[in-house]
Amino acid sequence: MKVIIENTVCLNTGDAAILMAIRHILRSAFGHDLKFLVFDSQPDVSRRLYPSPAYGDIEFRRLISETVFKYSHGTGSFKDAAKPLYNKLLLKLLRIFSDGSLSKFGLISKRDRNNIQAYRDADMVITTGGTYLVETYNLEKRLNQFELDDILGKTPIFFTQSLGPFRNPTNRQRLKQAFDKSELILLRDAHSKDNISEVVADIEKCHVVADSVFALADTARIQAVLSAPAGSGTGVVAISVRNWNYVKDGENGMGRYIDSIRAMATVLVRAYGKKVVFVSTCQGVPEYAHDDSKTAKAIYARLDPDVAANTSVDDGFHSPEQLMAMVKGFDFVVATRMHMMIMSLCVGTPVLPIAYEFKTKELSARLGIAELTLDINTVTAAKATEILAGFVSGLEQYRQTSLSSVLEEHASAMSVVEPLKQAFARLAAKRSGYVLPAGQQVAPRGGVNQSQNQSDAVV
Repeated sequence: MKVIIENTVCLNTGDAAILMAIRHILRSAFGHDLKFLVFDSQPDVSRRLYPSPAYGDIEFRRLISETVFKYSHGTGSFKDAAKPLYNKLLLKLLRIFSDGSLSKFGLISKRDRNNIQAYRDADMVITTGGTYLVETYNLEKRLNQFELDDILGKTPIFFTQSLGPFRNPTNRQRLKQAFDKSELILLRDAHSKDNISEVVADIEKCHVVADSVFALADTARIQAVLSAPAGSGTGVVAISVRNWNYVKDGENGMGRYIDSIRAMATVLVRAYGKKVVFVSTCQGVPEYAHDDSKTAKAIYARLDPDVAANTSVDDGFHSPEQLMAMVKGFDFVVATRMHMMIMSLCVGTPVLPIAYEFKTKELSARLGIAELTLDINTVTAAKATEILAGFVSGLEQYRQTSLSSVLEEHASAMSVVEPLKQAFARLAAKRSGYVLPAGQQVAPRGGVNQSQNQSDAVV
């Protein structure tokens, strides 16, 4: 069975964890005789980071929408301004010459022609989970890819997303086409379901389930942690930071955030006798645009000497498996990156979260730790250290609450196995000319059926 997973950015370990989780879930649904063609933004680097034989069932290729189409760079030149028009024309030509003969005109490279054929041969197309369908970012590449999927007769399944709201009329129109044709849309929070309800025609195929990375949870370890008496720990705490260009008040907002992290590191060392390690999901890959260790090093440089002596910055690359193994050795994690938070929880390590988007707040509420969640837009050093003190004093309570919820999140992430089978059956039936009825759909959480409303479903 050939499965295409598109729109990945596997230089980001959080995104790579989503890929590994999708792979795990699909194996649970369809067995291990699967071949994954992963259409990534930087496949050459991803191939280096995730080589065979460990990842021998994964083949990285370049996302077609990034090579076939042309994108403006904001130069204001006539050539730059003409690129959207070129893309519209090319999409029309691709529909007319859907048999692939367009390559004869030199508009499609041999590599792209081969990739297009791979789409035609695929049994299933999945657009990866994450937070890339939000208007904070330019959606043109994603929209072009969805339209190209349609031209090639493929309707992608949307894996667990945080998305919207969509206020741009063009985005709404083009996304509606993709959403309406998809057999299954998985969302990881109620906020996203509210956002998509204004766009998609059939809201019944949109389901709130846990982030796919919870499928990787080590449930045996978590259960052992929950049943074990409180221990002294290792004395090491991890902090995951990031630069966030969209923080309120711009540089002043980032300044408050950095001051807050510095204050927490200081308290951890001086008041609680901890060693502090800065480590994150986006680092150690020179080709990637984001490197959280740069922010960590900027904070480290401002620490007082006694605090710095007990603090280190890990700036290396770590795969999801490596990072999760590392996190087992921490007493807890202060996490800004959401997938740093999830991977830590998946191995039984408690987390104090810092939210930069609504997705983290939604997740924290489900885990029963909403009152701990710091907001990057409003955090101050005083507030951060106050919350940290409450977290440390109530660590065993928060460990029990959050890890018990992680077991539920794991079950929710794995609950998509049956709906995936059903969606695949309907796609196969459409290819053969017969449309199956929708049948039973996934329960939003914990076996909740569709007769219950959304507020009942999300716990």
